[in-house]
Amino acid sequence: MDQDEEVRRVLDTIDALGADGDAEDRARRLTALLDEWPDAHARVRSMRQQAVKELHAEGMSYRKIGELLGVSFGRVRQIIDGETAGAKTRKAEPET
Repeated sequence: MDQDEEVRRVLDTIDALGADGDAEDRARRLTALLDEWPDAHARVRSMRQQAVKELHAEGMSYRKIGELLGVSFGRVRQIIDGETAGAKTRKAEPET
């Protein structure tokens, strides 16, 4: 199984939580997922940070790692340093 397929399976499982069963069951399952989400997200970030650190320790440049991950070399530095990207902001809609 390739990486993209593994990620797709995880996302499909999440989608199934919101699609299968009656509304009460879905609401409970999705609430449980959301309750666990912050810790799961932190674990995923930590695992990625470790993998990126390993790539860099093996001699891969920030720029090459960035190309591999589809992020800027500056973002690679942030990942290695444990900095989060923070919430993306949207421009405010003009009032009508």
